[in-house]
Amino acid sequence: MLLRKSSRVLDSPCSSSSSLVQPQVSRTSSSPSVAQEVAEMGSLPVSGVPDVLDLSSSEDGGGSDSGSDFEDMLWKGGKRDARTPLSRTVAAKRPRKDASRDGESLAERNPEPSNLFEVVRLAKSAMESVVDDWLESYKKNKEAGFLELVNFFIRSCGCKGVVTPEMFRKQQNSEIIQQLTEQFDEDSAEYPLVLTTQPWRKFQAGFCELVTVLVRRCQYNIIYDEFLMDTLISLLTGLSDSQVRAFRHTSTLAAMKLMTALVRVALSVSLHKDNSQRQYEAERSKGPSRRATDKLEALLEKHRELQEQQEEIENMMNAIFKGVFVHRYRDLVPEIRAICIEEMGNWMQSYSASFLTDSYLKYIGWTLHDKQREVRLKCLKALQGLYRSRELAARMELFTSRFKGRMVSMVLDKEPDVGVEAIKLLTLILQNMEEMLTDEDCEAVYPVVYASNRVLAAAAGEFLYKKQFDQDWEAGKEKGRHAGSRDFFRQLLAFFIESELHEHAAYLVDSLWDCAAPLLKDWDGLTHLLLEESPEEGWGDQQENALIEILVSSMRQATEGKPPVGRGPGKKVLSARERKAQEDDREKLTQYLIPQLPQLLAKFSADAEKVALLLAAPRYFNLSLYSSGRLEKYLEQLLAQLREVVEKHTGQEVLEAAARALYVLCNPEFTFYSRVDLARSRLVDTLADKFQQEVSELLQASYLEEDEVYSMAATLKRISILHNAHDLTPWQLSEPCSLLLQRAVDTGEVPKQVVIPTMTCLHFGILWELAHVSGTIPAQKELLALKRKVASFCSLCQSCLTDVDSSVQEQAFVLLSDLLLVFSPQLARGEREALELLVYRPEVALQSQLAGFLMDHVFNHAELVGSDDEDTEGKIERLHQRRNLLAGFCKLIIYNVLELSAASDVFKHYAKFYKDYGDIIKETLSRARQIDRDEWARTLLLSLQQLLTELLLQQGLDAVYGKAFREIRDLARRFSLFFGLHQLQNRQVLVALHKAGIKFAFQEPAPSGSELGPLNLPFLEVLSEFSPRLLRPDKKLLLSYLEQTCQARLSPPQRGKLWNSLLMYRRSLKSLDDMGSDASRIAAPRPRRRPGSAAKRRRLDDSSERGDSSLQLSSRLETPMLTSTALKRGRQPGSPAQLQEEEGSESDFVQSQPWFSSQRSRESPGQRQQLLAPRSTSRLGLGSRMDRLSLMEEEDEEEMVIQEETSDEEDAQGLDMPLSRSHSSQGEQLRDLFDSTILGIEVSSGKCESGRGHLPCCSGEAKSHWESLPRRIPDVAGAGWSPPLSGTGALAGRGLSQGITHQPVLLLHFYCVRLQDRVLSVGEHPGDSGSMGLGRATVTHITGLVLSINKGLYCQNPVCGKVISLGEGTP
Repeated sequence: MLLRKSSRVLDSPCSSSSSLVQPQVSRTSSSPSVAQEVAEMGSLPVSGVPDVLDLSSSEDGGGSDSGSDFEDMLWKGGKRDARTPLSRTVAAKRPRKDASRDGESLAERNPEPSNLFEVVRLAKSAMESVVDDWLESYKKNKEAGFLELVNFFIRSCGCKGVVTPEMFRKQQNSEIIQQLTEQFDEDSAEYPLVLTTQPWRKFQAGFCELVTVLVRRCQYNIIYDEFLMDTLISLLTGLSDSQVRAFRHTSTLAAMKLMTALVRVALSVSLHKDNSQRQYEAERSKGPSRRATDKLEALLEKHRELQEQQEEIENMMNAIFKGVFVHRYRDLVPEIRAICIEEMGNWMQSYSASFLTDSYLKYIGWTLHDKQREVRLKCLKALQGLYRSRELAARMELFTSRFKGRMVSMVLDKEPDVGVEAIKLLTLILQNMEEMLTDEDCEAVYPVVYASNRVLAAAAGEFLYKKQFDQDWEAGKEKGRHAGSRDFFRQLLAFFIESELHEHAAYLVDSLWDCAAPLLKDWDGLTHLLLEESPEEGWGDQQENALIEILVSSMRQATEGKPPVGRGPGKKVLSARERKAQEDDREKLTQYLIPQLPQLLAKFSADAEKVALLLAAPRYFNLSLYSSGRLEKYLEQLLAQLREVVEKHTGQEVLEAAARALYVLCNPEFTFYSRVDLARSRLVDTLADKFQQEVSELLQASYLEEDEVYSMAATLKRISILHNAHDLTPWQLSEPCSLLLQRAVDTGEVPKQVVIPTMTCLHFGILWELAHVSGTIPAQKELLALKRKVASFCSLCQSCLTDVDSSVQEQAFVLLSDLLLVFSPQLARGEREALELLVYRPEVALQSQLAGFLMDHVFNHAELVGSDDEDTEGKIERLHQRRNLLAGFCKLIIYNVLELSAASDVFKHYAKFYKDYGDIIKETLSRARQIDRDEWARTLLLSLQQLLTELLLQQGLDAVYGKAFREIRDLARRFSLFFGLHQLQNRQVLVALHKAGIKFAFQEPAPSGSELGPLNLPFLEVLSEFSPRLLRPDKKLLLSYLEQTCQARLSPPQRGKLWNSLLMYRRSLKSLDDMGSDASRIAAPRPRRRPGSAAKRRRLDDSSERGDSSLQLSSRLETPMLTSTALKRGRQPGSPAQLQEEEGSESDFVQSQPWFSSQRSRESPGQRQQLLAPRSTSRLGLGSRMDRLSLMEEEDEEEMVIQEETSDEEDAQGLDMPLSRSHSSQGEQLRDLFDSTILGIEVSSGKCESGRGHLPCCSGEAKSHWESLPRRIPDVAGAGWSPPLSGTGALAGRGLSQGITHQPVLLLHFYCVRLQDRVLSVGEHPGDSGSMGLGRATVTHITGLVLSINKGLYCQNPVCGKVISLGEGTP
């Protein structure tokens, strides 16, 4: 037999129980042989983390020589001598044509359909009959039958090629695969296994079923014929090593399913062999007289035959495992890795005696660290199948101890579904290997019960229940129902209180609901525990609070079935059975709690927190039971307790809970409505009479005692809270409240405890009157009366904005914001035209006061920081209050209550307060842009103008060199991001913004005798942040407008001044051509544009608008669909391992690029590090292929750095120039670098024509000096300057050491002249962004360097101080 000569799969890997060792995969050389990799033994690192293995490595990574070792073993000495081992060379893929998205076309494009393929695709016949038909044809003609099966797999890959009999007889496997690769000629990147339409999903299932049924039908004879399985495994192994992803994916799936089927056959053979062995031993144990010799010989022969079959099947499995699995389990494609791990889990469950060893488990353990969610999920599910059996789990003790840390850490996986499966796995380990999980391991799972994802929290809840409550509950049930409930709730309360993570029992109840719902719905037991009076059996105050919270949360969960706020996703549509269960639970809890609720309220009436929780219970009752169940007496008791609560407590929460409970009971649909309404009226009468009496005393008296003030404040607070939920208009409380508030405004003698609820009462009274007139056709008299009340109330609140107490001011601001929003122009829209008279538009004074309040209370930095003594919770509460104030003001802007220009007071704080209010201001910016884009842009400009004016007034003209001015520029940069990538849409707005900014910059003339120019001239630097968004024609237009403005606003002596701000703004309006040397257009023509480059650029621009564009400068190309995991003859340049080794030099390379260097002065170190993302190197031409796609940013990416964009097509072409150029083109590069007419010299092959003679830089000594100097120049120049032509910056660091004669001198001269001009023109202030951060010492060195070169004698390196000879003499 052909496979008998191979090593056995079950002997080598299984010989050690501790061989969980990481395979040492080399990234710089070819991988070790397959046999060595599978058979390697050792001990696993303690951490369980792979040392070298990287499952996300490129397809060209190690382990790609799968197939050669197998085929050398398979065909050596075999019958088919013509077939040799697979060749390493596989044909490259053809260019891809237009992709077709229709999966059905895969079958239609093939002109020669395969019968087996079509039968499986149509899925009209049972798979057993399909396989039986194929077996009949195979028995008649093995070759023809096998070719039909082979072509089925080829067709399943989406390939048009067909394996003919002639190819099968004369060609090797490698030649067949290469020819199939050439014939693949795919029109689409899709193939059947990746299509998701319903027909192809059925085909995928049929594909797997075919392989399984085929082996099952052939398990007794055909698989041992030394042809079918041997040849099929050889072909699948070769295909699994293909460059074509479709071949690799499909053949791997087929091989893994084939292996799974063979494992089942091996298990069956093993069982038969064991049975025959037992029969043989039983027969031998008989006495000589009873022993049947013929039977013994038959059993021995059967045992030998089964032994041979088992060995042959083991050889087949060994070939598949070594030839396919060992290499594909770390394939680049996640789907392939997932297939391997999933099938290995099946092998371990089916044939645990052979596969459930550390030699195989290590692959699953390593793959737990995979970067892809799908692969990690398959690992966890495979392990779940193993740990589900206590017998199998007992054999995984070593594996569990080594990888337990990783499994516990996966609970907090970034993918919630992975975390869910990890918790389920730990739950199985807890059940079947209790001693393996320590308390520390369990404590890592417990906090997840409070997670926002409900599925994850429910899994953690089940783990908690199994660990803490399950056994106690089972033991407690024997003592009685109440005893069992007591033990459960004691454990639950202990966990809830000791966790100290959250105070929300609703999340804990929701997490435990799926596994402990019967216990949590024991409302009778809960109330019994709460009503206990025995001291030794009672609960502490903290336990009682937690128990009541759990009680109310379980009621809400049972009746509503929704997760708590902030936890999702919840089930949106409930089934009829679930709705019926909810109604049953509602009936049950109502029957239990209606008699008990008054008793609970009476017991805890003095505790506001407990009462507030208990008063939420009526919302979950079936209140009709009060009348249908004849339980009116309990209703009377409840109403009495409600009145007592209102009269006893003054807390906000408890009074609001009582008002809501009373509102729930006051439903006119109930038959007991009259009783509840009567109780409410009596309560309000009492409060109203008391209020009237106290108001009259306060208005008449000049001084009130503290007790009187407290009593009146408490009464007003109760009335205001009741007024929120109930209409108290009949009691006519508005007039005395108005008098009281007027008295407070006029005299200021009314305490704040009284003023705040008074304003609230008036506010709710106006809203209730608006509700009355909105529901009917109102008379004009009613509308006018209501409008007068609104105007009067707004006037009083406006006066309260200047109150000395901040709480009164905040309450007035909140009520004003809400009332102005309600009576905004939105009120009269739709079918409410009759309410047009009620629309209230605030006056200018009120708008300015609202904005001033915002500045004092929201954007006040001192108040934002708060006192150091204030606790964290207090700071969070204050921040929440300030966010509410800001949101109220922003809503007034969005709904057109305030003018859009009022938003400038908010927008100008966007950058400074981004951490606290960034989301609110950003949403306001987006909404305001949708309202009126022109006015929005003017508001942005107004914000920047206000900030600059304030800065100049506070700090003077020197402020432009400080941090505050840089913050203004940063704000302008953030504003520019909101203009997005749609330049045509924003063209008119941007031009108008620039013109208005230019006018503002020259608006204030310069002080007499000053040399600094107009006062607002630094605003041009701020305005330059918007220049990259302009189109090139608009830049030229604005440049002309700038010159005209300068001529009109500046005096003749001032026109020649070169102010930094003016120079910077001019430069921002110029293209790269205008900023660079004119010689780049005179001395040499531009490189000819490559064909198709413009079309490619257009495609990239289109894709950048569709995709998620950012400023991460990554130019890594997308992985092509036809890629390879096989490295046939050693590692090629640019392989992923090599790229990884070269990552350290990429930042230096990128910084040498002109487009990058021109921006470095504007980037912080953190931003610069963020930009230098890992990317491929010279082989792919990444730096040379930077295009506008990588330089675009989304308006939502607020923290990114703006790149100076240009629409110059020729300069954009420069970005596509290749990085490495031949030596023959260096002369052209040199002509592009400088203008020979400016330098006064002519470039020749070996001599300088300036009269200086030959330059000595060609000698070895001078060359060594030159190698040390020019490489430092780009580092200095890169701080804020770039060469005039893109693509040539790398010459300064590389070209000087390549034997060039005089080019270094000229290049150095060019750099230094440009650098000197740049530094001296923008100023020498280290803090100025325009000065590139260079100090005076650096400027002096550069100036001296230029003067020395001009003399032609020598130059001195400004960094190291070395003197380098440039002329004939020595320095």
